[in-house]
Amino acid sequence: MAGLISRIEGGRIRSLWAAILVLPAIAACGILPTTVETAESPWESFEDAKAAYDAIAPAQTTKAELAALGYDPLETPNVRVLSYVDLIQRFLPRDSIETEDLHPQLGRCIEARERCWGYEVTPSVIDRSREGNIALDIFGFRRETMTTGWRFSAVVVLMDDLVQYKIWEGTPKIREQKVESKPLGPLQELDNIIQPRPIPVP
Repeated sequence: MAGLISRIEGGRIRSLWAAILVLPAIAACGILPTTVETAESPWESFEDAKAAYDAIAPAQTTKAELAALGYDPLETPNVRVLSYVDLIQRFLPRDSIETEDLHPQLGRCIEARERCWGYEVTPSVIDRSREGNIALDIFGFRRETMTTGWRFSAVVVLMDDLVQYKIWEGTPKIREQKVESKPLGPLQELDNIIQPRPIPVP
């Protein structure tokens, strides 16, 4: 068993060093990974999504007019249909909150039960790009990840086919930096490969 463990550890260490020898050729390409996460929608920017939301008027906008603005689960990706039960869980999460505590139009809608329903849209574009020194990144000494993009979220509540209430939240401009440092680079990974073996007790 000890011999088998030694062969496994030796194989993993050789694989690690083989990867290290290949990495300079990869570094010469000058390319670091980039990941883009997009919740597809008709809106190409935060401003577009907010403008469509602003065009919705409670007690005036109809279901058909909502569809023209992009709030159409049959045509627009990622539009969630909310039942009155979903709305209760969202706006009345605790027994201490009553419908009287809500916006009057929202409270009346929820009290109408099956006649009350809604749409939720959550368009977003998130771009995660690795930046900084390519060699330090590839060898694992220092990795810098910059996250940029935007997020928008809106809930529109209808009773029958007429909008009663709306609410939104979002981040127009996301810019976050994450830095990971490993002073020993790839050698630090050996801590997870080479483990001290217990000394048998006579």
